[in-house]
Amino acid sequence: MSETSFPIIKLSDLRKQYGSDGVSTEVLHGVDLTLQQGEFTALIGPSGSGKSTLLNIIGLLEQPTAGSIQIQGRETALLTEDQLTAVRGRSIGFVFQFHHLIPSFSALENVMMPLMLEEGRPTVMHRERAAALLTRVGLADRLDFKPAKLSGGQQQRVAIARALAVNPPLILADEPTGNLDTAAADEIFKLLYEMNQEFGTTFLIVTHDPRLAKRCRRVVELVDGRIVL
Repeated sequence: MSETSFPIIKLSDLRKQYGSDGVSTEVLHGVDLTLQQGEFTALIGPSGSGKSTLLNIIGLLEQPTAGSIQIQGRETALLTEDQLTAVRGRSIGFVFQFHHLIPSFSALENVMMPLMLEEGRPTVMHRERAAALLTRVGLADRLDFKPAKLSGGQQQRVAIARALAVNPPLILADEPTGNLDTAAADEIFKLLYEMNQEFGTTFLIVTHDPRLAKRCRRVVELVDGRIVL
């Protein structure tokens, strides 16, 4: 069976506890969630409900205390650390509220980073791929600009292009419009939707903005560590 026959993400009875020495707090309580290829899903919920923890676990940045995470049919608990790193780099793109661009790198170089990490050195194909993505997100005339010379919305466009660089099947976006004004937020959200439509990429977007959540094709609500919607 091919990878595309499996859900992009399947979580089963996922739990996460913090603490030790007999004092622990469970922040995720048996979460079940499946995302199919091409879904465009909002993850909503009050502060402290566990959204960022859930996103970090899906992104393989944290390990769950219990439960199962499958990415394209692969049970992550069975993978070595090197295999987890490879899955994280190849299968998952990240877009954050704060862009985490490298200040000394140009927009083009920032987008090239995931590609260079795979091969260890920049290539002409990397430059062409990065330039094409930056052009697609409306920054054809900003390739050589460093982040300090870009607006917040432009920096987020660079971050989106970077997340798409290796053409991952899944992009996790944690409050990607939270640091932007309303007009810029609408532009970024529209761009994410267009990328979903064009590339068939699955998006899971954490947002506090009910206007944006309503524009997603699916809404998942997390309350007190449990999915309620």
